[in-house]
Amino acid sequence: MRHRFEYLVVRTLIVLVRLMPDPVVRGCGSLLGLAFYAFDRPHRRIAERNLAAAFPLRSASERREIASAAFSHFGRLLFEVLKFSTLSPDAMLARVEFDGEERARLAYAQGKGVLFVTGHFGFWELHAVVHALRLAPIGVLARALDNPELNRLLESIRERTGNSVIYRKNTIRRVMRMLQTRQGVAVLIDQHIQSRDAIYVDFFDRPAATTSAVAAIALRTGAPVVPVFALPLGGGRYRMIYEHPVEPPGADSPDAVREFTQRCTDVLEMYVRRRPDLWLWMHRRWRETEPVSDRVPGMFPSADGADGAEAEDDAEL
Repeated sequence: MRHRFEYLVVRTLIVLVRLMPDPVVRGCGSLLGLAFYAFDRPHRRIAERNLAAAFPLRSASERREIASAAFSHFGRLLFEVLKFSTLSPDAMLARVEFDGEERARLAYAQGKGVLFVTGHFGFWELHAVVHALRLAPIGVLARALDNPELNRLLESIRERTGNSVIYRKNTIRRVMRMLQTRQGVAVLIDQHIQSRDAIYVDFFDRPAATTSAVAAIALRTGAPVVPVFALPLGGGRYRMIYEHPVEPPGADSPDAVREFTQRCTDVLEMYVRRRPDLWLWMHRRWRETEPVSDRVPGMFPSADGADGAEAEDDAEL
């Protein structure tokens, strides 16, 4: 019954946002995020602790402002994703501009597929949707929500422009198959993982458990790794950025996978430092250093039946 209720709430929101003017959609999203900031004390505490470690020279009031803005942003992201689900392809493209598109096209032209890497930063869900319209459909790595009806709804939104969703089962095999057929695959690289492919690289000068699979696959296949980011321009418009491909380490590197993973993470950190209000600070990214008593349910419920405290593990590749 809870799953059905959640599904009906989201379906109702889609009907409403279809009718709402854009400023109202963004305003409602911001209010939802601020409500979570006000009442979700455990995740607010995680965000504030993460920000204190990442920006020790900023004042406590500045860090609280960033935390509040981050909550507001993720509420707005939810509403914008629902709004985009109601738009035609032409209407979606009319709201975005592309920066560095030629870098993506050159990466595709190498004929080895492309690994697009990003994080829970900005409007990454919208980027994947419009990428398929502008360039070519891609495989989007994700994991199922614990609510199967909501998961089917989210999957339909992600696949509406031709993308395919890749879940955890047989992930590597499917990614390799897509690269062999010269397609692109999008991967989020900023969640804490505890799977066998986890390695530790520095993120904001702190060791963070990160997937090594992106680097390992890129080194094995020669597929270029292109960081992508979606930034708001104001007025309901967005800039979709394709960065320069991440240079792989030399053949003589003693730890090529770790070095490659660090380079990818460094690009993400650069963007988060520029716009810290657009990143998921309420995620338990550095779990080894958090207080044991402060283990709270993850932000992303798992479909695997794991308890909430570990639900974010193995979330991506």
